[in-house]
Amino acid sequence: MNRLRSALWLPLFDDLADPRTVARLAADAEEAGWDGCFVWDQMYWRGPARPVADPWITLAAVASATERLRIGPMVSPLPRRRPAKVARETATLDRLSEGRLILGVGLGSDRFGGELSRTGEQLDDRRRGRMLDESLAILAAAWSGEPVRHRGEHYTADDIAFLPRPVQRPGVPVWAAGFPGNVRPVRRAARLDGFFPANLDHPDRLAEVVGVLTELRHGEMGSYDIAVGLPAGADPGPYARAGATWWLPEFEPGVRLDTVRGVLRDGPAA
Repeated sequence: MNRLRSALWLPLFDDLADPRTVARLAADAEEAGWDGCFVWDQMYWRGPARPVADPWITLAAVASATERLRIGPMVSPLPRRRPAKVARETATLDRLSEGRLILGVGLGSDRFGGELSRTGEQLDDRRRGRMLDESLAILAAAWSGEPVRHRGEHYTADDIAFLPRPVQRPGVPVWAAGFPGNVRPVRRAARLDGFFPANLDHPDRLAEVVGVLTELRHGEMGSYDIAVGLPAGADPGPYARAGATWWLPEFEPGVRLDTVRGVLRDGPAA
């Protein structure tokens, strides 16, 4: 069994809506032996959470305050972001962090405050899925440093070279989020660098999806990551034995800073 790495996973609302606060938390986490600091990417959330921080600016602050932690949005709903802009943001952030960025991606959801409908975004899940796949294709091409020539159903990048490239080669690692029982997200994740399963209720459920991923990847799982979000007090050991490589303790939107500091002080998984 590989060592289970641990990361703070912070919803950027209320007490955590200040990038300086999150950067200080990340620096303390690094000193305490944590392996990563990931942040939510939300435009809006249902009440009572009101203040919301931008994930990219917050991650830039975290990158500048740390030297070792892996960082990234977990997860960014790419269908509501322009892939050309994300290509610039990710390459710049990977260089700022000297190659520590991980890009978590997903479809996004309108369930927790209507952030898609309130901003006029695409609501059809299948269409957002096609937008996500098209965005991922553009990002992979952009990170190569070669001119991108893409004219697709939703996006255009007409002979643009996205330089400088990210530090990491061939590009920034990408983890896809999704529900383990849904075929498309698992197949998408198998083509990428990691999977972030949602709503896991038992380690046996994780073992099942690890088996599917292993089959889809023809047994090539050596550098593949599987991250699990669990309640802060839950034992991540059974999930590590089922195949998890990262543990992310869960915090509710609007969590108080003292609560996060308590989990931070408890330390990473043994």
